[in-house]
Amino acid sequence: MGLDQWGCAIGWILATSLSALAFHVLVLRRTRKDDDEEEEKERAAGCIVTSSGKPCGSPSEESDPADVVIVGAGVAGSALAYTLGKDGRRVHVIERDLTEPDRIVGELLQPGGYLKLIELGLEDCVEQIDAQRVYGYALFKDGKNTRLSYPLENFHSDVSGRSFHNGRFIQRMREKAANLPNVKLEQGTVTSLVEEKGTVKGVQYKSKSGQELSVYAPLTVVCDGCFSNLRRSLCNPMVDVPSCFVGLVLENCHLPYMNHGHVILGDPSPVLFYPISSTEVRCLVDVPGQKVPSISSGEMANYLKTTVAPQVPSQIRDAFIVAIDKGNIRTMPNRSMPAVPHPTPGALLLGDAFNMRHPLTGGGMTVALSDIVVLRDLLKPLKDLNDAPTLCKYLESFYTLRKAMASTINTLAGALYKVFCASPDPAKQEMRQACFDYLSLGGVFSNGPVSLLSGLNARPLSLVLHFFAVAIYGVGRLIFPFPSPKRAWMGARLISGASGIIFPIIKAEGVRQMFFPATVPAYYRGPPN
Repeated sequence: MGLDQWGCAIGWILATSLSALAFHVLVLRRTRKDDDEEEEKERAAGCIVTSSGKPCGSPSEESDPADVVIVGAGVAGSALAYTLGKDGRRVHVIERDLTEPDRIVGELLQPGGYLKLIELGLEDCVEQIDAQRVYGYALFKDGKNTRLSYPLENFHSDVSGRSFHNGRFIQRMREKAANLPNVKLEQGTVTSLVEEKGTVKGVQYKSKSGQELSVYAPLTVVCDGCFSNLRRSLCNPMVDVPSCFVGLVLENCHLPYMNHGHVILGDPSPVLFYPISSTEVRCLVDVPGQKVPSISSGEMANYLKTTVAPQVPSQIRDAFIVAIDKGNIRTMPNRSMPAVPHPTPGALLLGDAFNMRHPLTGGGMTVALSDIVVLRDLLKPLKDLNDAPTLCKYLESFYTLRKAMASTINTLAGALYKVFCASPDPAKQEMRQACFDYLSLGGVFSNGPVSLLSGLNARPLSLVLHFFAVAIYGVGRLIFPFPSPKRAWMGARLISGASGIIFPIIKAEGVRQMFFPATVPAYYRGPPN
């Protein structure tokens, strides 16, 4: 082939290539134009979804998306928001009502809970709210009383229990969380979780102005309290309501033991008194069952005056009656619910939405703060939370690691409530008296149970040993010095009754996780790469 022929061939190839390239560019431009027109239509309809699952045209689209969405800004939600925000996470908190809460529970923080507050850097939240230090309990039964002090000898002098108005405490934590630049605190009502192929992507909510919005994050933490409407898809809620609290506030009165909670082992059930400010004392009267006497008809006031008042210590009886006459009587159901989670990618339960126990021992906030410390430590090594299935598998260890503190306080609360309630059964009466006398012995006999109650000793085995020590102590009083068949039978019934109280609670909490956590595979699970 000559040189001219080679030139023609090369020219023809170049021309053909350029023509093909021009055609492809033309087609691509047309395709992009069509796509843009289609996308514009979809934007107008508000239905375009990006690869992240966010509606681009929705008003909830954020230029700086959250790492974690928290539903609820109570004790658990506010504390978690501050903790994760302090660690550099972008946190979006949605709370139904940001005004100061007014509750009759959540007012006593045990020393173990205060230590967790210090770990989280939130200890200043009990300052400037007229919080009162609490150094232990006083028990009253049939005209006798005994003082049980927290075993705080090995702790800093600042460590003690704290009692306060619940709403003031929560507002302090909300303010502290909201002051972090990467924490957004918003008022709104969460209506549902946003799920996609079994993974929670965020939440839908109604803003304060009534606008329907959505917010998305790799992790959604639901801690919207005991009346949670979101927990059904994340756990198996087995809620029990053994009793109700009737709440009063006594003003300008002095408790028999300063800076102590007071527990009256009354009939039919316990009555609590503890300071919530320098001038106010909270009274909580436990009423067994789910129905309480009517307040509006005066039936409640009559019940408090005729049944409860005669059992109240004489030093505060007049103030108790004055509080009844003032008429500010409130009630609240006491709920108990063991933690039975359904591990779900992208979501986690926390606080009373996840786990509740009878509030007799005031352990709820201690459990919640302890859970937050565990969760913080698990999340701290993770820079990216976007792999939801891997994160979910890793966070299964949370349910085992939290058990030591949670199961100890939960089991003790349930067991003590059943022991402290009056009963016509002679064996249960003996158990109740044995518990009072055992604690009155002082030393290790009171320090051990009180350290468990206060969250200073998170060892479930210690709880079981002390509980059966009380039962054996009761049996010993029955059969010594002169045993009889009747007394021996009573002792056997006492042991049987004690077993019937504690073993069902332990079963609900989970025997393996309580006593043998090292046998649970998730216990050893490390952070994903």
